[in-house]
Amino acid sequence: MPESVGVRQAQAQRTRSGVLAAASAVFVEQGVQAPIRDIAERAGVGVGTIYRNFPTRADLVTAVYRHQIDTCVALAPRLLEESASPFTALTRWADAFVEFLVTKHGLGAALGSGDPGLENLHALMLDTLVPACATLLDACVAADEIGPDITAYTLMRAIGNLSITGPDYDRADAGRMVATLLAGCRRQA
Repeated sequence: MPESVGVRQAQAQRTRSGVLAAASAVFVEQGVQAPIRDIAERAGVGVGTIYRNFPTRADLVTAVYRHQIDTCVALAPRLLEESASPFTALTRWADAFVEFLVTKHGLGAALGSGDPGLENLHALMLDTLVPACATLLDACVAADEIGPDITAYTLMRAIGNLSITGPDYDRADAGRMVATLLAGCRRQA
């Protein structure tokens, strides 16, 4: 009997993972307000399965982005270890952060919607991404590549603002503007 419980749990985890992957893809294409039926169709499940796993849209949005936030956070120390300089690590991390931001159609509006279910996502972003960025900035300051007057929160807000895409401003434009911002932050040798 315990073996069948394990099989059911594994199947439930596969279903949940499939729903999250489908939701992530649909959110990139349509934004976080995409119809749940589109996500269910892509995942190959019924709408009820989605609501059983994620009772509210906020639960689904949070679950989808939690993994992506965690990935971005984990990238900071790895880049510091692998990169030729802290500034190079910061630049590569900012590129990943821009990619995270520009593929989140409607996430900013959803976070500002006042939905109490999304407050935890905003807190998660602040509680995890800001310290990851701060680690990179601290390393840049220690290497005398950036002055100590730039805070992680301010830099991330600036990157976020530069990453708002539209019909005449795309991912490439955002990347160029963030690169220009970072170049302006760098101390001259």
